[in-house]
Amino acid sequence: MPASPSTARAINDRFALRLLQQEGPLTAGQLKQLTGLSRPTVADLVERLTVAGLISVVGEAGEQRRGPNAKVYGIVADRAHLAALDVRTEGVSVAVADLVGRVLAEASVPIGGDMATGPAVEHAVALVERVVKEAGADRLHTVGIGAPGLIDPASGELRDSSGLPEWHRRLVAALQERLPEARVSVENETNLAALAEQRDGAARDRDTFVLLWLGHGTGAAVVLDGALRRGASGGTGEIGFLPVPGTTTLPSATDCEGGFHGLAASTAVVDLAAEHGILAEPGQEPSVVGVVRAAVGVVRAAAGQVRGVEGEVPPSSRDGAPPSSRDGAPPSSGDEVPPSPSATPAVRFLDALADRLAVGVASVVAILDPGCVVLGGEVGQAGGEELAGRVQDRIARMTPLPTEVRTTTLGGGAVLRGALLTARDRAQEELFTPGERPIQRW
Repeated sequence: MPASPSTARAINDRFALRLLQQEGPLTAGQLKQLTGLSRPTVADLVERLTVAGLISVVGEAGEQRRGPNAKVYGIVADRAHLAALDVRTEGVSVAVADLVGRVLAEASVPIGGDMATGPAVEHAVALVERVVKEAGADRLHTVGIGAPGLIDPASGELRDSSGLPEWHRRLVAALQERLPEARVSVENETNLAALAEQRDGAARDRDTFVLLWLGHGTGAAVVLDGALRRGASGGTGEIGFLPVPGTTTLPSATDCEGGFHGLAASTAVVDLAAEHGILAEPGQEPSVVGVVRAAVGVVRAAAGQVRGVEGEVPPSSRDGAPPSSRDGAPPSSGDEVPPSPSATPAVRFLDALADRLAVGVASVVAILDPGCVVLGGEVGQAGGEELAGRVQDRIARMTPLPTEVRTTTLGGGAVLRGALLTARDRAQEELFTPGERPIQRW
């Protein structure tokens, strides 16, 4: 059955607005070309969207041109303001953006584990209010929050989870109270990171992939056929609870230390680095990012020294192509130049870390066959191709299913980016429906 005239107009309007979001400002002629609509139809939708306060003239196509066809239209970015929050165990980061997603202000604040719930919530709320003010926004239309833990698929609320600070759940409620006009939603941090990697990061060319989050803790997000999968209880990707060899006990319903978390979380990785004599760079705390970055730096420096020896060409580069460029995959550990004695501890540490990560990745691959696994988070970024290549080598030996292991391009910032994308999508979904209603600024 053909669409009614009002439905057709709404579809056309949304299509035009999406193009303006993706392509930037366009003339009516460009909109006609991209949409395939007739000139009168495009003229009507431009008038509707202008009256609705969703688009405006932002310039002209050429200095010498005049007339309606030369006008360039763009989305009214300050029609609404959005906020994104990345809530971690040790603090919170906030970004405020306009309707097209352009970040106007951002900031972070640490929240120590010894801070009581009430003051912690006030610290976080005060940060949101300060960043909103710095962005020049009067109020917020939509707030997207990324947090660790399980999200109830029915209510959309952050479930009470042992091991996570109580202020996380209280913060969501506090923001809803302090910002009654804003649409506040919360999503698991790893799911948001996967969304960001799919839109703007390492998985832009993949409809099916798994993101393995490596940071303070561990997590996974599953994207199948372009859709994020949350599971019956919202727990898809809780890989920290996966029973694995190499731990002294099994995980329990309230403690994941006996699972994959016990092998790959920050404390376990720092301890593994210490066993191999790997310390953080001088002047830095022995954080998980610090030790991984230090090991990768040593390996890269040693490889550069060997390659710099006159007349010596590593076997993997005799075809004239660097390892990272062959078949679009990261270099495997077999591609690397034999390490110098000084680099041996770093190499052994990265090998041991890859052994641990491969156990979790192989389990995911055996069940889901995603074809691609992205090593995300701060640790995935610090490990770079040196770590991703080692994990891919091991997966190739452990499973017959071809799997590419990639390095994140967004790192720890993926959660905040994903929260901003979801907030923008939600705001645009609501506002990009012109109707007979008064223009309201958010």
